Amino acid sequence: MLKIKKLSEVVGKRVFTDAGEFFGEIEEASLVDNKVESWKIGVDRGIMSILGGARGVIVPHQFVKAIGDIFIINKSALPIREDAEDLMEEDTN
Repeated sequence: MLKIKKLSEVVGKRVFTDAGEFFGEIEEASLVDNKVESWKIGVDRGIMSILGGARGVIVPHQFVKAIGDIFIINKSALPIREDAEDLMEEDTN
């Protein structure tokens, strides 16, 4: 289980996929019974077009692999079409 002392410590942290791609920054957390249920991530401008113009996504906490200086999330948790993954890789090169 990932433990966090203060939620304010993680807001604004950079989010990367487990494939090493920059995705965005943490904007807020959704709590249920004093436990983090999900994270709202503001996406990078280059990824907005791949997500149909969405400015952010909600990622369930179970898809967060690590929290430290950065967040690492499972790439499979992201609502990205298969054909859009090629575009995402081109943007990072």
